[in-house]
Amino acid sequence: MNRYSAEEIRKGLKEHTVRLSDGTELPAIGQGTWYMGEVPGEAEREADALRLGLDLGMTVIDTAEMYGSGGAERIVGRAIKGRRDDAFLVSKVLPSHAGRSKIIKACEDSLKRLGTEAMDLYLLHWRGRVPLAETVEAMERLKRDGKIKRWGVSNLDTSDMEELINTPNGEECVINQVLYHLGSRGIEYDLLPWQRRADMPIMAYCPLAQGGSLRRELMGHPDVRSVAERLEATPAQVLLAWVIRQGNVLAIPKAASQEHVHENAAAAALHLSDEDAERLEMAFPAPSRKVPLEMV
Repeated sequence: MNRYSAEEIRKGLKEHTVRLSDGTELPAIGQGTWYMGEVPGEAEREADALRLGLDLGMTVIDTAEMYGSGGAERIVGRAIKGRRDDAFLVSKVLPSHAGRSKIIKACEDSLKRLGTEAMDLYLLHWRGRVPLAETVEAMERLKRDGKIKRWGVSNLDTSDMEELINTPNGEECVINQVLYHLGSRGIEYDLLPWQRRADMPIMAYCPLAQGGSLRRELMGHPDVRSVAERLEATPAQVLLAWVIRQGNVLAIPKAASQEHVHENAAAAALHLSDEDAERLEMAFPAPSRKVPLEMV
């Protein structure tokens, strides 16, 4: 359902924003690129989808050196060629490359694939064997060298974040990217409140549960469908609107087609009522105790 005009979508994205610690404001819905760059014949279609997202105001593009073994970064580079200033570029470094001896080359390789001199945000993809203090030191060096403007982390739980913040310069971390959708609400028990207290946003990957594949009953659930019908929206739009309605959460759904890009962006124009949100949350309740951080 594309009942919202491009102007209404841009307005919705401007109304739903996330603020980083340095004052940078970003639209609360961005663009993910997982699984892009894996099929050569799809490259232009995928780049066109990202370009449309930029046109609509979804300026945040998230990728990683791991995605398609660099293929996704090349797609992003193709999409932003000639319009670098329109995009807020995010990429991620593998844990095996996160030490001071490897991260410089990993970052430079990503920059070459992206076709840019600097990244807006560089994330540790998940925690590995390299000490967090060493990764922080390396990230700060990349900042000083002008290769990245900010850094953050991904897939770190509350205890990891506490350790990170207590390392030298650990407070420079601006975001934590984790799995979060209506059917996976474990972070609401302690991680999300912790990050709110730290004034650090969450970046939610798989906010649509990979089209429902991570929680098969999600898209077809009667309550999700009922809310969608009331709002003249799709179930996917309802799920995205729910993720971003709380504030402090930036969702990065993947969309490799222009139709899905438009659908994702239009979610910012939806207005879930408190009754809508309560109905959805009763259907998929948050855990009442600490659970392990989910990852895919």
